[in-house]
Amino acid sequence: MYFKLSCRKNNLIVMRYLLVLSFVFFYFHSWSQQKHNVADSGYYVSFDSTKIYYEVKGEGSPVLLVHGFIVDGSSWKGTALFPDLLANGYKVISLDLRGNGRSDKPNIENAYANDAEAKDIMGLMRYLNIKSYNAVGYSRGSIIVSRLLELDKNVHCAVLGGMGDGFTNPEWPRRKMFYEAFSGKPVKELEGLMNYVKQKGLDVQVLAWLQKYQPSTSPSVLKNVKQNVLVISGDKDIDSTNTPQALAKLLPSSKLVIVPGDHNHASGTKEFSNAVIGFLKEDCRM
Repeated sequence: MYFKLSCRKNNLIVMRYLLVLSFVFFYFHSWSQQKHNVADSGYYVSFDSTKIYYEVKGEGSPVLLVHGFIVDGSSWKGTALFPDLLANGYKVISLDLRGNGRSDKPNIENAYANDAEAKDIMGLMRYLNIKSYNAVGYSRGSIIVSRLLELDKNVHCAVLGGMGDGFTNPEWPRRKMFYEAFSGKPVKELEGLMNYVKQKGLDVQVLAWLQKYQPSTSPSVLKNVKQNVLVISGDKDIDSTNTPQALAKLLPSSKLVIVPGDHNHASGTKEFSNAVIGFLKEDCRM
């Protein structure tokens, strides 16, 4: 009799233990799914509590799109590249860099220093559980992607669009000119841009800080980049002190493609899209 009661008691203990384990597994599995299956859009809280807006579309090999200055991630949707990536079976990740679009715009100067934007991207990729990805930048977005080439070992390949080698100089006169204009100094060459910024009601102080702390990646760092990189620019995007040809020469495994268009329009063309997708298929298979 005692033996039977003991067995029954032990069986009840085992059953309760299994129920607890099942509950714990179900809870953490559900939590994990909620955390990582934010498939369409949402906010990721970055390292300093800044909220970064992002969108994920499609399935397949991940491609990150990094926008330029005074725009946001939605600017890619007006290009031929965005739908072409989806049609070719890529997962497309876009975001609004801090200080832009729907992301937070911290009113603290240091929030834009020390590679904050690259850190945002690296954290976002961890949040989305993406282990390896290709990164496409345009204009200032290329400057940020260049930082990723140094800082993030998970970058498989990169596209640097609409940019020459000027940003490799921390004292780049163009960056300084933009900073001065957004800090209130009259700059004749940027009068049209400043009028546009005021019409749009953008935060001039934040834009000034983005220029003040815009990162540079030195030629010595770029010469040690091991990833395949496409340097692509418009044929009317001409600046003798900031050429895509000079940038391509700094990168050991680079391709240079020139497409039709000026700085504001080359990234939207079918030629730009074809070159990027051809590069991804030929040189960036994961």
